[in-house]
Amino acid sequence: MDESPDKKQVRVNILNQSFTLITSGDPREMIDLANQVDELMNSIARRSPNLDSTRVAVFAALHLADQLRSQKSALDSRVRQVTALLDQALLENV
Repeated sequence: MDESPDKKQVRVNILNQSFTLITSGDPREMIDLANQVDELMNSIARRSPNLDSTRVAVFAALHLADQLRSQKSALDSRVRQVTALLDQALLENV
C-alpha cells in the first residue's frame, strides 16, 4: 500500500476479520470508529446467528444510514429554527 507521510496505516478487527485501513487523521479515531462498527455488527450477529457476514454488514450499514438521516433531519430542523430567530432579530432592528 502506498502511504504518504500524512497518512497512517491502522490495523483493526471487525466481526473477527482483520483490516488494514489508511487514515490522514488521528489513528485513534479510526480505531474508535472500527470498534463501534464491530460492536454493532457483533450485536446484530448475536441476535440473528443465521446471518452471514455480508448480511450483517448490510443491516449494520442500514442502521448507520438511518442514524445519519435522523441526525441530518434534526440538524436541518435546528438550522431552520436558528434562521427564523436571526430573521426575526434582523426585522426587529430595522
